[in-house]
Amino acid sequence: MDRILYTAMSGASQTMAQQEVVSHNLANVSTSGFRAQLHAARAVPVEGVGTLPTRVSTVASTPGADFRAGPITRTGRALDIALEGEGWIAVQAAGGGEAYTRRGDLQLDGAGMLTSNGRPVVGEGGPLMVPPGADTFIGSDGTVSVIGVGENPKALVAVGRIKLVDGRGAALQRGDDGLFRPPPDAEGNIAPLPASDRQRLISGALEGSNVSAVETMVSMIDLARRYEMQMKVIGTADENAQRANSLLSLQG
Repeated sequence: MDRILYTAMSGASQTMAQQEVVSHNLANVSTSGFRAQLHAARAVPVEGVGTLPTRVSTVASTPGADFRAGPITRTGRALDIALEGEGWIAVQAAGGGEAYTRRGDLQLDGAGMLTSNGRPVVGEGGPLMVPPGADTFIGSDGTVSVIGVGENPKALVAVGRIKLVDGRGAALQRGDDGLFRPPPDAEGNIAPLPASDRQRLISGALEGSNVSAVETMVSMIDLARRYEMQMKVIGTADENAQRANSLLSLQG
């Protein structure tokens, strides 16, 4: 009887974990450049002293992200950029290291620093700075140019270039901060990816999330029903065990 409990209990636990992933994806359906989080599960034998080969449980398997591109929408805003192909924007993480994102709704803070979701955008020599009040333009290769306040439109000056990297073959992994990084080496160090001159972006446009709201809602309903079914199995197993105990007590 306990083999049913193993299967249903572990299945219900993983269903709750998958529901968290689906809820997280649904909450970011309108986030620029968001990559949907994936979740999979597989059956494994229960390990330990005195276990039986018929007892199995469910564990998470190969979690990762869906790297398919999202839809591109024209906005006309000078600081909005959408990356083509497998390119990524390099930003400075909270710990000072380098991380990567596809979020292209860039902003300028009070000091003139170019940021993506509050993270400084990395240029050739560090975070990119723009003169306050200047009109800013971003070229297809990531070059940031400005026209100073009161200057002639022909006085266009390049102040830096956004570091764009190629994500193909990098096996990028999402961190707890939502940013992506390559996997660490044997010593636990994460080396920054080299800048790629082949990457191109579209200025005045944004890449949307690759999460489908309809498919995610259907998945959420399916998981809720699956969890309910697993809880019913646990309840049924408990009832059967109580009835078996009653029969044994009567025979005794």
